[in-house]
Amino acid sequence: MSEIKSLDDLKSAVGAAAPVQAQAPVRVAVRDKLGRAYATGKRKNAVARVWIKPGTGKVTVNGKTMAEYFARPVLQMILRQPFTIAGREDQFDVMATVAGGGLSGQAGAVKHGVSKALQLYEPALRGALKAAGFLTRDSRVVERKKYGKAKARKSFQFSKR
Repeated sequence: MSEIKSLDDLKSAVGAAAPVQAQAPVRVAVRDKLGRAYATGKRKNAVARVWIKPGTGKVTVNGKTMAEYFARPVLQMILRQPFTIAGREDQFDVMATVAGGGLSGQAGAVKHGVSKALQLYEPALRGALKAAGFLTRDSRVVERKKYGKAKARKSFQFSKR
């Protein structure tokens, strides 16, 4: 049996190969047979199912137009953000069904779903959408009410006597 005196002797004895570099996974476009990309978006208690396909920029939410369903301009702006960041305004039609929560949470859920669907349709957009924070689910939800409290944290008025 030979003696191992150095690290090189150990490597040759074990037969260690050069370290393998970990490569990033190659992302491929995920589309259904109709050429659409699907994703689920969530925000607060709202859940949105979103399909995107190439088109003229028409957005349908629960069977209504975006302007009809989200009347406030701020909510419409939230829905358009992923397309603006990706530089794809008026290139995709969006069909979304959303349930739960209020209008603000639903707009955030549709935005999350559109972002995820965009990066599935066109994987090259992932970097820009991720840098803007649109692929991360906003985990902030309403805190639950605790027993012995008026609300989640508010206490009842203290009385010394």
